[in-house]
Amino acid sequence: MIHSETALDAALKKGLPVYYFYGTDAFFLQRAAQKVLSALEGEDSPARDVEITRIDGPAPDIGELVMAAGAVSLFGTRRVILLPQLQPSAYTDKDLDALCDLLSSAENAVFVMATRFEDERALKNMPKRAERLIAQCGQIGYVAQMAAASVRDMAQLLSARARQLDTALPDGTARLMLERCGPDFFLLQNELDKLAAASGYTEITPELVRQMGVQSLEADVFEMIRLINGKNAAAACKKLRTLRRAQNDPASIAAAMVASYLDMYRVKAGQEAQRSYQQVFKDFAYTGKDYRLKKSGEAAARYSKRQLAACLRVLGELDTALKSSPLNKDILLEQAVCRLATAGDR
Repeated sequence: MIHSETALDAALKKGLPVYYFYGTDAFFLQRAAQKVLSALEGEDSPARDVEITRIDGPAPDIGELVMAAGAVSLFGTRRVILLPQLQPSAYTDKDLDALCDLLSSAENAVFVMATRFEDERALKNMPKRAERLIAQCGQIGYVAQMAAASVRDMAQLLSARARQLDTALPDGTARLMLERCGPDFFLLQNELDKLAAASGYTEITPELVRQMGVQSLEADVFEMIRLINGKNAAAACKKLRTLRRAQNDPASIAAAMVASYLDMYRVKAGQEAQRSYQQVFKDFAYTGKDYRLKKSGEAAARYSKRQLAACLRVLGELDTALKSSPLNKDILLEQAVCRLATAGDR
């Protein structure tokens, strides 16, 4: 079942003994678990009557869980056991059976659990032990998959966070932050707090984001590729030197370039097959958001598929040279950038 706030609210009113969330985004898993904890500590259940025990790790010791859940308080304190990093596949079958039995039999405890999968592919092909635990939790409590947030959802969350800080954040500026930082909401929150303070808690503008905001390596490389696509080799090389001064590894820069051109090639091939970038996203089992393929499609517009294949050959030669050539790696990178800048002419 996909998580919904309405369904969770109904489960909390029933006082279910288990709340289990799973998905690929750590921020939204933590957010859902925190909502349950806050509800259990709310007005109807004062904090002094709730004792929260957090046990980290992918496979908490069953004995420790039994002790935490089975302790009886003379004052009627309710035990809440938080397992924020649970990985069912890390248990043996015997221990997983014991965990399922504990969840079903604990009388004075509420379990709040979260499992993060590495990506959408891992989620789709989850281990059998994860399926067993999900099925067990579904019989006795609330279990839900946290759906990946869209760009629109992320932008709205950023804007809501900004309002809490009495700061304006237009939708376009929020999307610019997403484009530059990526979908990691923990990083985005830190960036928002910093930029709100820099604005004097008035309005975060696109200019402020560009001047003071951090940018992921992938976003920096994509910006460099936009310069390459515009045949501005000098500006692209200047951007490359900025990346190197920031101590970015040459191999990492090259890998990000390969990923960007591969995205462009796949979208171009999809267009020839009458497939949208959203369909390409699913065909190649991408993870995260499909926004990157939308931007890749725009960048690929001035190239033919053959030209993009030539660009990928240039990057293949760069990869080989970085691993084997005695030449300075910065020279190899700049040479590749200049070759890519002329690739659209042939």
